[in-house]
Parts: sequence; structure tokens; C-alpha cells
Amino acid sequence: MGNLKEFTKGLIKENPTLVGLLGMCPTLAVTTQAVNGIGMGLATTFVLLGSNIVISLLKKVIPKSVKLPCYIVIIAGFVTLISFLLHGFVPSLYDALGTFLSLITVNCIILGRAEMFACKNKVIPSALDGLGMGLGFTLSLFIMGSVREILGSGSWMGIDIPFITQPMSVFVMSAGGFFVLGVVIALVNKIAGKKPPQKIGCAGCPNAANCSGRKGGAEE
Repeated sequence: MGNLKEFTKGLIKENPTLVGLLGMCPTLAVTTQAVNGIGMGLATTFVLLGSNIVISLLKKVIPKSVKLPCYIVIIAGFVTLISFLLHGFVPSLYDALGTFLSLITVNCIILGRAEMFACKNKVIPSALDGLGMGLGFTLSLFIMGSVREILGSGSWMGIDIPFITQPMSVFVMSAGGFFVLGVVIALVNKIAGKKPPQKIGCAGCPNAANCSGRKGGAEE
């Protein structure tokens, strides 16, 4: 049950993109088409899974003083491997992702899971954590890419949609990406049951009584 939780948490509840707001650069850059979103998401999932496993296995061997450089070297190895595979077997996707494929090496999602989870847990939970976070990231990119491609290009997965005769090109631009991202984040927060803070200002602060910004117990 505990291992299942490590896998499922990254899908919605702790989705790295829609909840943690991480990996914004590829999220906005490559999601002009659904297939690009899937490709980037699965490539990142592969790197997450592999790096989490290796870092978990080597957590007692890697010195704390150089752990970040070691993590980057491990991650870069998996990024190089997936780059070779995509270049050899899916060259069109390799060209579409471009430099963002190499930038997976410094993706804060991968470095964050290495530092926060993989270096502190056993191999199986670390693998499930990486897989869940990666699939959550893939789901985010797929949703973003689908909405932007349908509304902005009038197609989905490269297939034309007959009833969309006048696509809105703004959705394949940066402004459209930010708009779609905001809407999707709002929907995910609604599904997850998250509510905005109910108390604003000094009344909700535990140190309000000692705050220099208050005089006589009242807010300035």
C-alpha cells in the first residue's frame, strides 16, 4: 500500500507541474502539439526512473560534499542515452524537442526527486516515485499539448479536426500556453479539493503578537 502511494502521488495530488509548478520551461515550450508533449514527458520519465534507481543504490557511496555534481553526472548519462535512442529511432521527435531534450539534465523535477526522495529511500519506492512523477509530468504535457493543438491548429496528434474551421493561432504562441496552463492548474486544484488560504494578514500569523508591524494589537 505504501509503495502504491509513492506511485500515485505524482499523478494528481503532488503533480510536479500542475501542483509543484516545476519544469515550466519545457511545459510551455514543447506543448504546441500533443505528440511533442508525450515525447518530452516519456523521455523525462525514463531519466527520472533511471536516475532515481541509480541514486538510491549509490546513496551510501556518494559523498555528501559532492552529491549534486554526482547527481548531475548520473542524470546526464540517462539523458545522453535517451537522446541517442530518439535520434536513432524517432528522428522527427528528436528534431521537434531540440535543445529541450538536453536540458532535461538540469530539470528541477529530476534534481528535486533525487535530493528529496531517492537519496533517502530504498530502490523500489524510489523507482515508483520516479515513475509516478514522470507519468504525472507526461500527463500534464499531454493535456496542455492536446488543448493547444486542437484550439490553435485545428488538429490532434496530427489528425485534422473537421469542425474546427478557424483555429486560434494564439494558443500555439506563448500567451496561449500561459493561459492554458493557468486553466489546467485551476481545474486540477478543483479536482484535488485545494482551497486558497482563508485568513489573510496578521490575524493568521502565529507570530503576530511579536511583530513590529502591529501597534496595540491592531494591524497597520
